[in-house]
Amino acid sequence: MSAPRTAVLQVINAPGPTGTRLAILALALGGFGVGTTEFASMGLLPFIAEDFDASIPALAHSISLYALGVVVGAPLITTLTSRVERKTLLLGLMAAFTAGNALSAAAPSLDWLYAARFLSGLPHGAYFGVAAVVASSLVPRERRGTAVARVALGLTVANIVGVPLAAALGGALGWRSGYGLVVLIGLLTVTALALFVPRTQQGGGVSVAQEVRALGRPQVTLTLIAGTVGFGGMFAVYTFISPTLTELTGLGLSAVPWVLAVFGVGMTLGSLIVGPLVDRSIEKTALGAGAVSAVALVFFGLFAHLPAAAVFGVLWIGIMGSVFTTSLQMRLLREAKDAPSLTAAMNHAAFNLANAMGAFLGGAVITAGWGYRAPAWVGVGLALVGLLILGHAVRMQRSGTVPAAPPAGALSPWSTRAFGTLVVLLPEAAQPGPVPANSSRTVTWSNLVPQ
Repeated sequence: MSAPRTAVLQVINAPGPTGTRLAILALALGGFGVGTTEFASMGLLPFIAEDFDASIPALAHSISLYALGVVVGAPLITTLTSRVERKTLLLGLMAAFTAGNALSAAAPSLDWLYAARFLSGLPHGAYFGVAAVVASSLVPRERRGTAVARVALGLTVANIVGVPLAAALGGALGWRSGYGLVVLIGLLTVTALALFVPRTQQGGGVSVAQEVRALGRPQVTLTLIAGTVGFGGMFAVYTFISPTLTELTGLGLSAVPWVLAVFGVGMTLGSLIVGPLVDRSIEKTALGAGAVSAVALVFFGLFAHLPAAAVFGVLWIGIMGSVFTTSLQMRLLREAKDAPSLTAAMNHAAFNLANAMGAFLGGAVITAGWGYRAPAWVGVGLALVGLLILGHAVRMQRSGTVPAAPPAGALSPWSTRAFGTLVVLLPEAAQPGPVPANSSRTVTWSNLVPQ
């Protein structure tokens, strides 16, 4: 059986160091806008509920519908646009994203808002998938994990600046101004992408059918399921963070934007540390993040009634969520080299399905009368199940049950690590070779990520 054909992306007139930084900054700015609209809804829920005279759990459906928009849009848009030039596609996705948020800001009713949030989510996964691939093509192989993390950094910085600012605007000027802020960010992103991101061309490409088939590989499927379940734990807590802080922790509503900023600081710290970690070992990073995330959720569940502990728990959850997201993204890129855009997009779809699931389950236990501490225990269960699924995938791969991706170089001796009763074999990363400098850079996805 022949090996799957790999996709090739060529950057036309590859920029120098300064141009590369500006291009990655433009891609990250789009992540900043996406992160702002995705997470700002959590801080805006009380204001939207008051305006539409609806309950908090009912308003959580708008978050779930945005997430479902990502789940639908990620595979659909990515496959239908597989032959579209990457810069053109990025511009189109960000324009559609901006329009969806303009509709959200103008929503005259709750049903209108539900529809607008679904439409806003459609470009999300495809944007991050394409942005990750383009960012990786701009840098040498040994820095590709860091480049992807820098794009994700825009999403995490949004939680320091964009999300608290949207929540503050919602309190001062009404919740519509929060989505209006996202529209402004979207317009700035379109301008930055047009100015700084180079054009690309694909050679040795693969068919849409082959890209879709890549999703059926056990390692890809298990990684996506692990992300969907495991990351749902974070969203079970974060979706209801505003009422949790006011009703359980006892903080005032004016303190919520500051705690949201703390969550953003945590995600940013996670993005800063995860690049070198995944460049060294993807499996160790992903499994370690999954395990520590469960511990963080236990801590929050036990001590959320104490203000200092609740704020620390939010910081801790943010750090591990960012590390977990990026490490699974890199694992998917490695396991499906012939469908990098689709699998990267599906990673975000998986995490937004986690968003929908976490919001639904968290709302269910609150509606059942178990209080605002209950979502944390839902989160612990989801995080542990996700960890078990990911650990099973790694063990299958290393035992030879499922063929591993071919290594770029020799691997150093195996290391063994246990997570409770789950034992997996983890390799040390191989050392990358030098990459020659050219006026244009060609990336073959078999060399995309560390093995």
